[in-house]
Amino acid sequence: MSFPKNFFWGGATAANQYEGGWNEGGRGPAKTDVTTGATKDTPRFITYVMPDGTTGKFSSFGGQKPEGAKLAPVEGFYYPNHIGTDFYHRYKEDIALFAEMGFKMFRMSISWSRIYPTGTEAEPNQEGLKFYRDVFTELRKYNIEPLVTVSHYDTPLYIEEDLGNWKNPEVIGLFEKFCHTIFEEYKDLVRYWLTFNEINSALMMGLFFQGTAPEKLKAGYINLHNQFVASAKVVKYAHEKYPQFKMGCMIAGLISYPLTPDPKDILANQERTQDYFYYAGDVMVRGAYPNFAKKSWKKYGLDPAFFEKDAQILKEGHVDFFTYSYYSTSCHTTHTDAPKDGGGNLSMGYVNPYLHYSEWGWSMDPDGLRYSLNEIWDRYQVPIMVVENGLGAIDKLEADGTVHDPYRIDYMRGHVKAMEEALEDGVDLIAYTPWGCIDLVSASTGEMRKRYGMIYVDMDDEGKGTLNRFKKDSFYWYKKVIASNGEDLD
Repeated sequence: MSFPKNFFWGGATAANQYEGGWNEGGRGPAKTDVTTGATKDTPRFITYVMPDGTTGKFSSFGGQKPEGAKLAPVEGFYYPNHIGTDFYHRYKEDIALFAEMGFKMFRMSISWSRIYPTGTEAEPNQEGLKFYRDVFTELRKYNIEPLVTVSHYDTPLYIEEDLGNWKNPEVIGLFEKFCHTIFEEYKDLVRYWLTFNEINSALMMGLFFQGTAPEKLKAGYINLHNQFVASAKVVKYAHEKYPQFKMGCMIAGLISYPLTPDPKDILANQERTQDYFYYAGDVMVRGAYPNFAKKSWKKYGLDPAFFEKDAQILKEGHVDFFTYSYYSTSCHTTHTDAPKDGGGNLSMGYVNPYLHYSEWGWSMDPDGLRYSLNEIWDRYQVPIMVVENGLGAIDKLEADGTVHDPYRIDYMRGHVKAMEEALEDGVDLIAYTPWGCIDLVSASTGEMRKRYGMIYVDMDDEGKGTLNRFKKDSFYWYKKVIASNGEDLD
């Protein structure tokens, strides 16, 4: 089976990593704006100012802000998200390049603090509303369908710091107000919406960082529940007021295999998949917590009544389609002497001896994409989009302005073939928007050298460069893939 005629080929970005213009047009700060750059071997830091004017920093991976400190940019540090790769000023140029590639869909996010600078204002920032209207209008000019993520890791800093973020149920109402505003503002320009990016990330601390305090893990379940409720409320609202909208979820694709045929490995991997993938997927798509959720609640001393009180809200606000990120797979085992995968700050699991790995320790596993698509389709029976997929690598800009990235083409070719095979399996796959279709700031490290794009942006890890755009070899390859609707992969 070939790709369907109406298949959405495109690319994906996020405002906090791409947009820039962090203090322009009335935008307020987000936590990403006080987060420094780093490397794969060193953590990003969050900076602060004490009441006496002294400054400091703590690790963005599980660090703790000192009492009395206020998060703020500090002189002497570089904050890559301030600039991103400057979509704010260059959106027309970039959208024209996406159109040249043949995009049918472009995934992007709306910066909450560009619409409500602190999240608590009575009225939205009109300059922010105009910016996104201009962007969506430009996309429509080229017949590119916007796929909009409402919240993509950039909650207004005031909500994060002063209101306690998602542990505070008051934030649910603020999120509703934000969504009501943008739904009404862009009802004629946007049809496809995702409420939260990688919503299951609230539970991932314990997976990535061994030794995470139980209280932090416990808080993750509470925060996530409030996000579930917020999502369900706005999905229900959208279904009732804007029947043309299609509302989706976005789940981090933490796909893993048992490392050995040891039955204990089989069971351990099943539990891992339930906790970190299906826990969120079931609530978002089925509108109810799975039975295995009770085991997690009991483990952390959580009262089931806290979660069950909102059962009707969750039931009424389930989504229309499922989207997820897929980059790699990992292995899970009870045999802890096995080598870990990942690099630097993050480890997804254990090394699979049958796979090759990137410079950042991520496996390259197209078969895992086919496997996961089948698993998701069998479980949920709703349309699926792969909204993030790609290879982070070091690219070289040649003197003549070319960038040769055969490794990225090889990676994408394998995954496009895997999607075609999943379609043949009967999966209702409707879109593919690879991550970082244009180079942008890495979420985990803040680096530029870890590039995913098919368009090269002249910017280094210290923010130096012209920001000029250059087409990589993968640009021309993907253009050919789209033009042939997935038939020509050479």
